[in-house]
Amino acid sequence: MKQKTTFAPMLTINSGVTDIDFYIKAFGATELRRFGNDDGTIHVSEMEIDGALFHLHEENKNYNSSPDKLGGTTVTIGLFVEDVHAVMAKAVEAGARIISPVQDYDYGFRQGEFVDPFGHRWQIQKDLR
Repeated sequence: MKQKTTFAPMLTINSGVTDIDFYIKAFGATELRRFGNDDGTIHVSEMEIDGALFHLHEENKNYNSSPDKLGGTTVTIGLFVEDVHAVMAKAVEAGARIISPVQDYDYGFRQGEFVDPFGHRWQIQKDLR
């Protein structure tokens, strides 16, 4: 069986054991599997949102710095969904901060942006064309 090419961003968060719930509450994410470190922190949690794969790593002093520690991020994670307004509302309820409210753009997308509690920037969008 040939492997399908996928894009799976790796996000570093401050405290994986407690912070992983944001992604479950905001997006309905499912944790597929988890690998721990000897000190009880999360080495990696493999998550999916409606088939879209991503990985969470807990910040560690030897590697994996979160956007909070680095003073921000240069990456915006685009997530295409059916109901942009509903996903944005759930994210805010779970602790996200809106950067750009949902609106329709002349290039045919409905989108809004937020920053999650760990400094990761998300663009929630739907192709209206």
